[in-house]
Amino acid sequence: MSLTSTAHQLVTLAAEGGEHGGNHQSLTPFLTGGGAFAVLLLLLWITTRFNRDR
Repeated sequence: MSLTSTAHQLVTLAAEGGEHGGNHQSLTPFLTGGGAFAVLLLLLWITTRFNRDR
């Protein structure tokens, strides 16, 4: 597989992706972002609990 054929396939894939939109109706950005934020806060809290010596 050459670089030009790979690039052509990626361009074709990107052009087809615009038709579908990529968003499922049950996924809301606020729910997804809020869930990611909550997970990151939980990981931060866990990290700080294990790092008490500093």
